[in-house]
Amino acid sequence: MTKKQVRLILDTIAEMFPDAHCELDHDNPFELTIAVLLSAQCTDETVNKVTKDLFQKYRTPDDYLAVSQEELEQDIRRIGLFRNKARNIQALCRMIIEDFEGSVPERYEDLIKLPGVGRKTANVVVSNAFGVPAIAVDTHVERVSKRLGMTRWKDSVLEVEKQLMKLVPQDEWTITHHRFIFFGRYHCKAQNPQCEICPLLDGCREGKKRMNKKG
Repeated sequence: MTKKQVRLILDTIAEMFPDAHCELDHDNPFELTIAVLLSAQCTDETVNKVTKDLFQKYRTPDDYLAVSQEELEQDIRRIGLFRNKARNIQALCRMIIEDFEGSVPERYEDLIKLPGVGRKTANVVVSNAFGVPAIAVDTHVERVSKRLGMTRWKDSVLEVEKQLMKLVPQDEWTITHHRFIFFGRYHCKAQNPQCEICPLLDGCREGKKRMNKKG
């Protein structure tokens, strides 16, 4: 893919979603970390409904450790995989207290040591909480980049991340992550993408196939 083609994609999606941002409600890096952890295999909308009360009850890592795992499970039971996530949250809080003086670490290398925190979560936290350029690859980012031909169908999530880091200017990594999520969530949807009105249809290999089938 040429730089001109990449620029067209980035500029077009930027025009479509100029106000793209992290839709997980949070007031600090710790809340963001918890929210992203909860968001795995769950919608941001559901997470926000749960954290509205959760973040009132639990404000610090110590608060999460002051209750039993069973109580925390009940507080997040509307979230998928709530038992595993409750266990990871308490283990994460314990490590933050014991190894990082009670605060979420700012370095990516430290974040991925936390229980329940993988590459995507770490990238979301460093970019949104600490201003470090990063591209977090979730299902929307992966789907959009593959449909538009920026990455290959067979690429792993890690390969998608590395390829996007090569194609997208570093100072646009974070905002591109948000714009691709909005594009994938509200336009280039998994089941019913809006190909017929998409300004990027001419360069979208899957979109062309879909439109030919309809025709």
